[in-house]
Amino acid sequence: MKTLLLIRHAKSSWSEPALPDRERPLTGRGRRAARKMGRRLAKRALLPDLILASPAVRAVKTARLLARRLHYPRRHILIHEGLYACTPEDLLRTVHGLDDGLQLVMLIGHNPAIEAFAHRLCSHITRMPTCAVARLAFDTHSWANVGKAALLEMQFDCPKRNVNER
Repeated sequence: MKTLLLIRHAKSSWSEPALPDRERPLTGRGRRAARKMGRRLAKRALLPDLILASPAVRAVKTARLLARRLHYPRRHILIHEGLYACTPEDLLRTVHGLDDGLQLVMLIGHNPAIEAFAHRLCSHITRMPTCAVARLAFDTHSWANVGKAALLEMQFDCPKRNVNER
């Protein structure tokens, strides 16, 4: 089984309109949401073998906040250029290229690509708010089969969801 955690970066700031898109930081709300989602992932023992993040500041900061809660070494977070300004097909190629020795991979990216990719893998996912987490488990031994292999399990969570409603 291969498990993919698809995460949209946490809420970013638009307070400095002249700032290049890649440089936009997280808001306070975004930082709190990332810490909250990190705690939820840790509580469910969803500990990644690899964290891949877009090079945008907001995605890297989201990755670092999640990693801290998961006791994942920050220096092991891989910044992947292909996760910024990409398409769902680009994301699928990234997943297909993962090392088959990895079982659980966290991918932190941006809309609209992350939402469209999640929907492509699981039609029940139609919206990915900021810092949403889609956990998708596939019946395969190879990442190259993701998208073709049967989806065994799906969980969806986001910061505004009350954990008691599941």
